Amino acid sequence: MRIDVWLWAVRLFKTRAAAATLLRTGRVYLNDVSAKPASQVKIGDRINWREPMREREVIVAELLPKRVGAPLAAGAYEDNSPPLPTREAWTQDLLGVGMRDRGAGRPTKRERREIDELRGERRG
Repeated sequence: MRIDVWLWAVRLFKTRAAAATLLRTGRVYLNDVSAKPASQVKIGDRINWREPMREREVIVAELLPKRVGAPLAAGAYEDNSPPLPTREAWTQDLLGVGMRDRGAGRPTKRERREIDELRGERRG
């Protein structure tokens, strides 16, 4: 079975075209080898790719020839992905990079210099 069809059938991607597009970039790995849209997938294969907030890793448990409902689709793979970071943890990571509190207004001249220094920028 084609990997792009399987990823779409188990509802990991909204459309088959979206799955195929990501596969064409070479950032989806099937058993640690870059996969193409027509790569064949079988039970026990491991599929990895990166999403904006985390790494995804799934193991094929069942081959589905067509798209099925969410409860059936969830049983077709084993998800070994780390959980999504909480919003608090995500914003906490960004605070060290010059994020300001919401509603704090424009930075003062001193704060602007500190922000530029954190970013590695220098003003003459």
